[in-house]
Amino acid sequence: MRGIVPVSRRLLIALICVCAAGPRSFHAAAPIHYRFSFPEPQHRWMQVEASFTELGAAPLELRMSRSSPGRYSLHDFAKNVYDVHAFAGDGRELPATRPDPDGWNVSGHGGSVTVKYKIYGDLVDGTYLAVDTTHAHINMPAAILWARGLDDRPATLTFEQPAATRWQIATQLHPGSTPFEFTAPNLQYLMDSPVEFGPIAMRQFSVGARTFRFSLHHTGTDAELDAFVKDVEKVVRQEGAIYGEYPDYEPGAYTFLADYLPYVTGDAMEHRNSTVMTSTGSLGGDRVELLGTVAHEFFHGWNVERIRPRSLEPWDFDRANLSGELWLAEGFTQYFEPLVLQRAGLADLSETTRTVAGLIEAVTLGPGRLMRSAEEMSRMAPFTDGGRPVDRTNWANTVISYYQSGGAIALALDLTLRDRSDGQIALDDYMRAMWRVHGRPGGAREGYVDRPYTSADAEARLAEVSRDPAFARDFFARYIQGHDVADYARLLMRVGLILRKRDAGRAWWGDVRFESRNGTARVTALVPANSPAYTAGLEQDDEMRLMDGDRVRSAGDVDAVLRRHKPGDRVQITFVDRTGMPKTAGVTLAEDPHLDVVPIEYAGGALTSAQKMFRDRWLNPKNLD
Repeated sequence: MRGIVPVSRRLLIALICVCAAGPRSFHAAAPIHYRFSFPEPQHRWMQVEASFTELGAAPLELRMSRSSPGRYSLHDFAKNVYDVHAFAGDGRELPATRPDPDGWNVSGHGGSVTVKYKIYGDLVDGTYLAVDTTHAHINMPAAILWARGLDDRPATLTFEQPAATRWQIATQLHPGSTPFEFTAPNLQYLMDSPVEFGPIAMRQFSVGARTFRFSLHHTGTDAELDAFVKDVEKVVRQEGAIYGEYPDYEPGAYTFLADYLPYVTGDAMEHRNSTVMTSTGSLGGDRVELLGTVAHEFFHGWNVERIRPRSLEPWDFDRANLSGELWLAEGFTQYFEPLVLQRAGLADLSETTRTVAGLIEAVTLGPGRLMRSAEEMSRMAPFTDGGRPVDRTNWANTVISYYQSGGAIALALDLTLRDRSDGQIALDDYMRAMWRVHGRPGGAREGYVDRPYTSADAEARLAEVSRDPAFARDFFARYIQGHDVADYARLLMRVGLILRKRDAGRAWWGDVRFESRNGTARVTALVPANSPAYTAGLEQDDEMRLMDGDRVRSAGDVDAVLRRHKPGDRVQITFVDRTGMPKTAGVTLAEDPHLDVVPIEYAGGALTSAQKMFRDRWLNPKNLD
């Protein structure tokens, strides 16, 4: 091992090194410049020019992202890049070699490279690029070439308006010297900063010292937008009350970027200081659904953007990003969405209980629960989150979405904490603890998180909040790493809600989906693995012929047979499998397992004062501290 250098000698060495390095050591790295223009927006492509200066002698490694922040599967954005040309500082065109499908290497550049290329984009959602005569909807990973090794350099972006337009820009990027120039401090922040460039309607409001902007491209009226933004403010206030404060939004505001248009793809994607929301819905007809998306995405400003799993920090643009904590990052956010709408007075109790019933059904009826834990469900995200497998999968029987499984865990934990503490501790307190330790400390560099959490950290915060490490350890072992299901019926009764079967006594053989074709009923999806139909051997692509002696031509024919039977009855089915082999089997019918959650007072019971107190603490509006 090396010897220990005395303190005085260490200081002398440091001073000599600083002097030898010269003034260049204090020179800020030259920014990367991007220019976006739209010569032919009707053909849905964008021209990009990117300039890199003060380069070393090594080849410049240009990359197109394979992934996008907040999206866990691969997208290979390079497929839409074409007409690529690289130039040296003196204007010479340079050869660009292709080391792999996502890269271009440029040598002999003399320290400066400008690359020009076109990129096609025709998908308005939270992940891709879209250009047309009405706007440019830009997700940076789908649009820009970046340089390996220059992650910490700032970037300047300049936008050119298409001819004969008066477009505006909404983004979380920092404003530059003109209305069409913006900056980002580093690559991580740049890639996390979507842009809407078009005929924007903008509204703004403040809560305390924080500013919130709602940017909308839509076909509705100004009056509808004004009313909607008032409801958005209610959501913002209720979510601030959960955490007790808002994050510091580095550009000076948080921006909602919404496209509610008939030709978009429904989607939403969170970012550090903004969110993208796209929907074919309208402010006039789909208000609650759109507000639900607002509630979900804004909650991410704390949970996942700042309360961030270590597995996602920093984001890797060359590969799929794998995390075992999405049950918390996404699932807990999913749970708070309907809760916030209820607290904000934007949804009624019947809407909230329907959502709660859906979460419980997902984990109690989904056969995937026995195959994978919540952590393992989270790790399936690179395959299930926007991925499009060419081959068939059996995910319907082996996977439950981490949104639903995590949401069900959040429901169980919230009601359990309230139950154990006689209403004094709730999931809100847990989220505040996660914020206090992992989110609020922030990062030394903008766009980064210095204290991301692990599953062990999440368990430690639960131990602190509950004041019971054994409880925290048991909860994680059973519901997050294990396959148990909480006693939802008992937990819900504490708040005066009844969990019951929706169609008690009704015969059921499984949720089998059919397509009527040529006088037969073909099974069009996987048969649920926990159903009597599955046990009898029925599977996707089989054609039903007879059930209980009746000819089966549609799902309605099956329902008619089930209606004249009761659970426990045995019926014969005849079908032809996809190989053409005729088969006969017996099916023992079960009771329909689907669930409802109903307030006790709606079911003929009486809500006690204790139940009302618990329910009010759970669902009533909260005040920002």
